[in-house]
Formats: sequence, structure tokens, C-alpha cells
Amino acid sequence: MSNAFYIPSLNLMGIGCLEEAVNAIKSHSFTKALIVTDKVLNELGAVSKLTTLLDNANVAAVVFDETKPNPTIENVNDGLALLKNNQCDCVISFGGGSPHDCAKGIALLATNGGEIKDYEGVDVSAKPQLPLISINTTAGTASEMTRFCIITDEARHIKMAIVDKNVTPIISVNDPELMLAKPASLTAATGMDALTHAIEAYVSIAATPVTDAVAIKAIEMVQANLREAVQNGDNLTARDNMAYAQFMAGMAFNNASLGYVHAIAHQLGGFYDLPHGVCNAILLPHVQQYNAKVVPARLADVARAMSVDTKDMTDEQAANAGLDAIRQLSKDVNIPAGLEQLGVKRDDFDVLAENALKDACGFTNPKQASHEEIVAILDSAL
Repeated sequence: MSNAFYIPSLNLMGIGCLEEAVNAIKSHSFTKALIVTDKVLNELGAVSKLTTLLDNANVAAVVFDETKPNPTIENVNDGLALLKNNQCDCVISFGGGSPHDCAKGIALLATNGGEIKDYEGVDVSAKPQLPLISINTTAGTASEMTRFCIITDEARHIKMAIVDKNVTPIISVNDPELMLAKPASLTAATGMDALTHAIEAYVSIAATPVTDAVAIKAIEMVQANLREAVQNGDNLTARDNMAYAQFMAGMAFNNASLGYVHAIAHQLGGFYDLPHGVCNAILLPHVQQYNAKVVPARLADVARAMSVDTKDMTDEQAANAGLDAIRQLSKDVNIPAGLEQLGVKRDDFDVLAENALKDACGFTNPKQASHEEIVAILDSAL
């Protein structure tokens, strides 16, 4: 059996690499870019730094800043209209996972046509998207370098998982200077999202030696740096380390895929419009408790990566100790203890479970669940 490994062709990392990214954009001879971002980043002046650099490189730009925290079909359609009206020849996403995902939807439709819901599933598109350069301002989603695109269908109240090699950006950019002074709550949520990516990829049935290596290193780096990044948002070393951690977690799940944490979290986000990283953080130990029935040795490795001393423990004991370490990290960075605090209701469990079982991310979970088992996971996380 063969395995494909997907990653952008150029990945820029480290302090000050934004300027290098603009030089790379210029080298492609692009003339006009659609910048996809959100209002907060635009109003804070963060986007103007990029537009100034682009202007100096003789690359024109038009800004679309309507992206919602859970980007919608409407966001994609509105951004696409702006792109077409301005005859842009490339797309630049600037922000966290939401602008990146919205930009992927826009770029995919720009070349493939139709509606974004036509591409729900795995590798549905026929053509590469319009060239996309993704500039990250948070350390968590890794959407700047993945083939995953998550868009909310407002009518159905679900998040669509589009897993497609054609939405992979051509350039990813992780400059930690852009991540300074982000709110502690955002740093915590995105950091726990990165941890979830790494752990789900490590226990995935599609894991390979390559994804295993980057997943374990990512877990180690999140464990070592997230608390400091949350407590001291201006610590450039912690920010840089978290950027590398989330990127490696992205390398892992981009190729090994994910599991039921994401499959369920997508439904919570689509149904209640909740923050993705927080949902992942709450669900993570509960789903892995379910998975421990079949992959205790893998979760024992996770425990060791979380700095748990597993000497003289069985795999089962080590797995449980690792889950405790995950819970402690969540507590230390002030993640809510349960879904009830986010307004999730038991009355909605049936529809949430039904939709979660259709989510492509769940197909690689190490143990396939019944409807009742998904409901039980939700209940335990409440």
C-alpha cells in the first residue's frame, strides 16, 4: 500500500519571514492579490503591514475582511465575488484558521466553479485552486499548510469537511512576530487545537512513521511551551516554538487525518457557532478514553510525550496518566471544564452524533463508533 505526503511547496518559518514571503510572492509574477482576513486584524492595523510590503513589491491588493470565526458559505461567496470583480490572480490568507479556510473555499471555486458544498468530502475537485499563500497569525490550526478546509453551511447548521489536495496552499508563512500580543484565551484554544491534531494523527489508522515522528515532537513542544505562551504572550521564543509545534502537528494530521474529536467538534461549531479549539480541548480526553480500549500503547507514547513518567506502568495505566496530563494542561490554560459551560444541550445529542458519524475526519479514528457511543462521549464531556 502506498502513501502520499501533502505539504506546501514552500514553507517559511521564523522571526521576520514575512518579508521573505512577499519576495516569494513577487517571484511568482502575481499582479493582484485578494487578501482574506477578518475585521479584527484589519482594524488593528496588522493587515496594513502586509499591504505595504506588497505595494513595495509592486503587487496590488484588495482586502476581504468579512470572514467569521466559523467561516460560512456566504463568506466564501462574497469573497469570490470580490475576487472576480477585481480580477485577482492569487489569494493571500492572513490570520488564523478561519481566514485560511475561507480563502481555500474562494480559491477552489475560482477555478472549479459551482458551489462550495459541491466539494464536501475527499478529493472531489478536478482542478488546482487559484494560487494561495497563507500567512499565519496564530499557532494552532495549521490550516496554512493543510489540505483541509472547514466551511459552515448556515442552512444545515453543520461544518462541511473538505479534504482535498487541491486546496493545499503553495506557500505557508509562520512568522512568530505576527503572533505576539494575541489574547491568552485565543493562544490557549489554538494551542490545544494543535495538541489535538498531533494526538489524533498519532492514533489514526492512517498513521505512518513520518507522521508519527512529527506528531510526537509536536506533543512534546506543546507540553513544553503552551503554558508560557498563554501566560506571557510577548515571549517570542515560546511563540516561535508553538509555531513549529502546530506546523508539525499539521504535517501529521494533513497526511494521517484525524478522528472523532474533530468529527464531533465540527458539529458543535456548526450547530452552536462555538470556538473550534475549545471544543477540541474539552473533547480530547473523552474521545481518547474511548480510543484507549484499542490503542493503549499509542496513548502510552502520548503520555511520555506529555512528560509523564510511565516507568513501571502498564500501557493502560500510562494511557490514563496521559489523559490526566491532557486535562491538567487544559486546566492550566483555562479551558472550560465541560461542554455545558458552552451552552451545549443533551437534547441536541442525537442530531450532533448523527452528523458526526458522517464527518470525514472520523473515518480514520482507531475505533469506529456507533451512534450510541458518540452520544456517550458527548455526555461524558458535558
